[in-house]
This record gives sequence, structure tokens and C-alpha cells, in this order.
Amino acid sequence: MPEKPGLIYKNKPLVRYGDKIYYGDPSDKYIVCLTVESKTQYEGQELPDSVQIQLMTTDPTVSRRKRVIKSATKNGLFRSIDIAEAWLKRYLRGNE
Repeated sequence: MPEKPGLIYKNKPLVRYGDKIYYGDPSDKYIVCLTVESKTQYEGQELPDSVQIQLMTTDPTVSRRKRVIKSATKNGLFRSIDIAEAWLKRYLRGNE
């Protein structure tokens, strides 16, 4: 039986580990890490409020400390994912 695909956004995988969401293909040169820094309550549900966005290289020869290429903090998960997608697209095209 074929493996069930995970969540995909604009042809790139989204993988969640707790309050971290990784966006992008790990075999590409770059990936984005979204970290939920705070949450707000809305109709009994916790929704991400403040989200840190980090564009990172996947190059294993680069030290962990130097892997972050670009970062920002935004309000709202949807806005953060849109920014992450724009950064990832630009850097994967080579338009840094």
C-alpha cells in the first residue's frame, strides 16, 4: 500500500512538531521553521498569535547557529505561512 502523503501547501510539505511547523522539502537547499511563540483563545480553541519565521539552510556543513538566513516575527499563522512561502520561493529560485 502506498504511503499516505502529509499536509501540503503550495506543493511543499508542512510538518508539525508541537509548536514548530516546518515548511518545505528537506532535500531542497532551504526550509522554513515557523515557531508559535504565543496563542490566543477564540471560541474555546487555542489559535497561534505570535509566530517566529526562520528561513534556514539545510546544508549539514553549516553550523546550527549559522543556518538561519532570515527571520521575522508576525501575528497570525496564515500571514506567517504566506511570508514563509514567499521567502522560500525567492531563495530556491536563487533571487536572494
